[in-house]
Amino acid sequence: MLAAVLQVRPLDESDPAGKSALHVLLWQRALEPEQGKWSLPGGRLGADEDLTSSVRRQLAEKVDLRELAHLEQLAVFSDPRRVPGPRTIASTFLGLVPSPATPELPADTRWHPVDELPPMAFDHAPMVQHAHHRLAAKLSYTNIGFALAPAEFALSTLRDIYSAALGYQVDATNLQRVLERRQVITRTGTTARSGRSGGRPAALYRFTEARYRVTDEFAALRPPG
Repeated sequence: MLAAVLQVRPLDESDPAGKSALHVLLWQRALEPEQGKWSLPGGRLGADEDLTSSVRRQLAEKVDLRELAHLEQLAVFSDPRRVPGPRTIASTFLGLVPSPATPELPADTRWHPVDELPPMAFDHAPMVQHAHHRLAAKLSYTNIGFALAPAEFALSTLRDIYSAALGYQVDATNLQRVLERRQVITRTGTTARSGRSGGRPAALYRFTEARYRVTDEFAALRPPG
């Protein structure tokens, strides 16, 4: 069991208002094989567990992560030579953590940008890529953005989250039009605090549901141009 846990986070932790990117949670292996390389968190399926319960337990026990807003099974990796020793089949999951949650992590665990992965153990890099592609696709035809966003947000914040997760810039006005038409987001009736530059306070929105659903199975968000 392995989990690709993703979150949109600032590239520079000392500048929370700076540029953000999609990150994946990795832990550094302390023992051979592949000592020193980075891995997805996970472990073996218990005899009395189903797959989802096992993943949640392992994330809580091994990396102290309990703030998942969404969890789904991704794929099975079954190459006979994927790891040394006895054949091991890996069932992978996609987990999403909303912004701005900041889970407490062990010393050997940290967030890494998905586009700048460190040296990865075994076949874990393709697993991260698969999780990223699944998320990007589902942002088009589902409401899965709720699992990445804060409870309330300005459209500029949601635009930045979608842009980071998709890997290209998204227009806030178009995003608003699409998501409102599908009844994915709604106004809260409140506004954000004014920034240092002043100006008109931004309207705040929220997702209409905090559970996963398909909104338009044939939709696709495409990069500009």
